[in-house]
Formats: sequence, structure tokens, C-alpha cells
Amino acid sequence: MGLFDRIKKSLFGKKEDEEEKKEEVAATEPEQATEPDEAATEPTEPELTATEPTQPAAAPTEPEVTEPVSAPTEPEVASEVTELEPSAPEEEQETEPEASEAETTEEVDEPVSEESIEEEKKELYEKGLEKTNKGFVARLNAFFAKFRTVDEDFFDDLEDLLIESDVGFETAEQLTEELRDEAKLQNAKSRDDLKKVIVEKLVDLYDQNGDSDDEKLIYNEDEKPNVYLFVGVNGAGKTTTIGKLAKRFKDQGKTVLMAAADTFRAGAVEQLVEWGKRVDVPVVTGKEKADPASVVYDATQRAIDEHVDYLLVDTAGRLQNKANLMKELEKIQRTIKKLAPNQPTETLLVLDGSTGQNALLQAKDFDKTTKLTGLVLTKLDGSSKGGVVLAIRNEMKLPVKLVGLGEKPEDLADFDAANYAIGLFHGLV
Repeated sequence: MGLFDRIKKSLFGKKEDEEEKKEEVAATEPEQATEPDEAATEPTEPELTATEPTQPAAAPTEPEVTEPVSAPTEPEVASEVTELEPSAPEEEQETEPEASEAETTEEVDEPVSEESIEEEKKELYEKGLEKTNKGFVARLNAFFAKFRTVDEDFFDDLEDLLIESDVGFETAEQLTEELRDEAKLQNAKSRDDLKKVIVEKLVDLYDQNGDSDDEKLIYNEDEKPNVYLFVGVNGAGKTTTIGKLAKRFKDQGKTVLMAAADTFRAGAVEQLVEWGKRVDVPVVTGKEKADPASVVYDATQRAIDEHVDYLLVDTAGRLQNKANLMKELEKIQRTIKKLAPNQPTETLLVLDGSTGQNALLQAKDFDKTTKLTGLVLTKLDGSSKGGVVLAIRNEMKLPVKLVGLGEKPEDLADFDAANYAIGLFHGLV
């Protein structure tokens, strides 16, 4: 199943199933079939004015703004929202404990099921992208409520909306041009039709700019250690990402070593050492203000001697002097290659997803001097700027390999384009 097919099934599947059922009922009752058909076609025939206020204007706009349920993640508003939608949250909370007490065998089977695992991933993305989804859907619904005709003003304002959603200027311009043609080709004139076309083009844009296999972290069994070099500015979340990833690899039964090569930032070494204690993974450190390359040399040599599966290297991220920072990174890479010519396996740029377009600018800067293999987007759960993933993929052709969707170690998730799109667009149509 292709990327858009997966998304289409999740986002549009229910509506299509309902339409198919209606068609089956109409087929079994031929005498009454003509009446519903005529009634159904009457609202859709008026292309711009009749359909928009009667059907799509009332139905999609009000429910869709409320669908991204923000209450469960914000305790202060939780009591108010649960009164509006009491059934879904309460049933989920009540049924889970009952299953754990009475049917313990079913719980053992659930993790084995691919469907349950996929559903957990989908829920993680929906929860982590809740703020982005809420902002994007609300802006798009407000935008559609304003327009009665699909004209040049419509597409100009749509381009502005996409830029405001951190899709980026270049990406927004390209998308708008494609949407003009696609809307005419599909004869999309109702709000629902146009929203569906927008989602489809956004997904196509992402899908055509890379291979999904590139999104997976690389591990070579015959190339030990697999060195992962983490770069990025201070505050992006490099050290935390390394600690969470070390726990994941350790839980998978792999041997892991961490290198504290961010020797200039106050507290950086101590932070990684603390993560090492927490996840029971050794950390190679140097003297205070030691040369970062010397720390990496010692760590790489130890990883080779001990046949370690993974060596995760933390680096400095000072922006005060970009030239010195880049020279330092180049020196670290040369040091690694002296001992392990085929390494690093991954050079991952860690970006703070909440910075939006600034994350895209940082990616371009680092990619000029460091051969990046992928990106890690952190803190997406705390911002409304998750649309930057589309801009990075479209403008840089770099795969996003990991995303931070929460505080817990397991919330550092492998990037999944389909679940990302579902999390970003659900409730839109």
C-alpha cells in the first residue's frame, strides 16, 4: 500500500464506506433510488455558492475545529471538554483496566499484533502533533469559511496560509501552483473536495522527494562500531536525543557507548554522564575544556576494541563563531575516519522543531560543511510548527529519521511519513 493510500484509508475511509453503503441501499431499492439521487445532486450542482454555505460550510467547519481534542493533554481545560465529549475518553479509560484484570492473555497477544502496534504509532503521532494539527486545521477552516469563489484571490491567500503554517515560501509557492491545476483537473469546487486535494498534494510533494527506506536508521552488522555523529546548535536537544536513543538500542540487546565531545558548554558532559547512569550505558569523557576531537578519538578506539554495536557522539553547537564550529566538526569527522574509515554511519542534524523556518535555515547551514545523512526533529509536541517537515523534505531532499513527540524515551519515534500526515491532517476532511 502506497503512502497516500495509507493516509487516504485513515483520513477518508469512513466517509467512503458510508457513501458505498448508501449506494448499495439505493441499488436494492430502484423505485426510491431516483429520489435520493436527485436530492443529492441538487446541492452539489451549484459550483460555488449553493454547495458551500449549505453543506460544507456548516458541517466541516464546526466539527473539524473541535475534532483535534486538545483537552486530554491540557489538564486545566480537561474538565470542560470531557463534558462535551464524555463517551470516547471515558470508555477508553474504563475498558483498558478491565481487560488487564480479567483478560490477561489478550494483553499478551496485543503487542504481537501488527495492527495494534500500528495503531499505537498512529496515536503517538496524533498526540504529539496535536498543537500543529489544531492550528493548521483551524486556520484552514477559517480560510474556507471566508471564500465563496475559487479565484486568484483564493489561491493567493492559500499560499499565505501555507507559509504561515511553516511549510516555507518555496514549498508554498510550488504547492499553490499544483493545486490550481489539480483543482481544475478534478473539478473540485466544494470545500471538502478542495481540502482533499490540498492534503493529497501535500502528501505527494513529500513522497516524491525521497525514498521511505532512507528514513530508517542504518545499522551495519559487519561494520562495528556504527558511529552516529550528532550535530546541531545548543538547545536543540542533541544530548537528550542521544540518551533516549541509547536506551532504545540497549533495550534491543545492542552494546552502546556514548562520547561526551561537547566539552565547552557548561553542564553538557555532566548531562550525558547522567543519561549514561540512567540507561546503564558507559560514557567516554575527557578533561575539562578538552579538545573534542581527542575525546572522540578515545571513544572510537574503545568502541573498536570492545566491538561495540553503536557509538553515539555528542558535539558542540555554539553559534557564536560558525567558522570555528564547522572546522571543529570537520576535525571530528577526520578523527573518526582515521580509526574507522567507513564511519560515521549516520551524521544526524538535531533540530528544534518549535523554531519552524529557523530549523530549515540551520539545516541548510550545516549541510554546506557537514555531509548529513538525516535529521532529528525534537519538541514537535510542544509547538504548532510541525509543517516544517514538508519544507525540509521539499527544499533539501533530506530524510527525517527521528521525531520527538513527548518527554518519555519511547516518545523519540522513528519517522513515519504516513502517520505524520495523518497526525497533521486528521479532522480536516
